[in-house]
Amino acid sequence: MEMIEDDEFMRVVKNAPLVSLDLVVRSENNELLMGMRVNEPAAGTWFVPGGRIRKDESIEDAFLRITKAELGKSYPIDQARLLGAFTHKYQTNFAHIPGISTHYVVLAYELQVYINLKQLPTDQHSEYRWVSESGDLAKVHPNARAYFSYMKRGSN
Repeated sequence: MEMIEDDEFMRVVKNAPLVSLDLVVRSENNELLMGMRVNEPAAGTWFVPGGRIRKDESIEDAFLRITKAELGKSYPIDQARLLGAFTHKYQTNFAHIPGISTHYVVLAYELQVYINLKQLPTDQHSEYRWVSESGDLAKVHPNARAYFSYMKRGSN
């Protein structure tokens, strides 16, 4: 699959929404796996792992690729539960160019798997932790915080 150059991709970011998958990884204690974001958008906040779907990539293939990149192991999409589609808007962009926001249409999938925090990749997140809804949510991005209420709906 051919990679798009940064300047070409910036034109896409400026003019169209991106489609991505968020991995809402839940522990046995209903905590969510969150990583401290390294890159924009949402740098410096706790956020769930995830990534963009590429042109001509199926959702199933994207899920395998993104779980491998973000969790260190590929998981098939049939091990996850679709929480829903979400709109995420940010005032920033990956290239730090002023005045260009980022808009995502996000398909969020809940996944319950064993995760060793010390073995997770650090390309997109500098550190990881399990976050509970009753915990310290001050630096958790509101878009990630919203997943707690959607998980409750599905577990009833």
